[in-house]
This record gives sequence, structure tokens and C-alpha cells, in this order.
Amino acid sequence: MGGSTGKKSVAVAFINELSSMEPQRLSALIAREAGEELAQFFLSYSSGLISRDPERVLENTSSLMLMGYLIRAAEERRSRVELDRSAQA
Repeated sequence: MGGSTGKKSVAVAFINELSSMEPQRLSALIAREAGEELAQFFLSYSSGLISRDPERVLENTSSLMLMGYLIRAAEERRSRVELDRSAQA
């Protein structure tokens, strides 16, 4: 359980940082970390999801945030596997 508490505190700190970030800085962060194409994909995906069932906006928002976390975890896992493969080559 300690691991999930640590993850929660990191997530809370990051969300608080994003919430207080100046719009220009936030846009630069999004452009640097995700790029315009991925940002547009997420906008389109979330718009479609929410428009299909507007009464479940809170549940869908939670699901989208969790999906983002899982995508990031998959990216990190893939990077570790690729590093392991190159170290073995």
C-alpha cells in the first residue's frame, strides 16, 4: 500500500503544479512532452467519449486520467525493455 500512497502524493503534487502553472508554460510543457498530434488525439478522444454519455462526465474524466497514467507507465516499461535489449546486444 505504501507504493500507491507515494504515487498518489506525486500525482497530487503534479496536478497542483499544473493547476497553478501559467498558460504559456503549460502549453510549452504539453508541446515538449506530448506534441501537437498527441494533444489533438486526446482532445478528440475525450470529446467523443464525453459527448456519447454526457451524464458520466466525472466517471469518464477519472477514466481518462487513469488511462493517461497507464499510457505513461507503458512508455516507461517499453523504454526499460529497449534499454535492456541494447545493453545485451
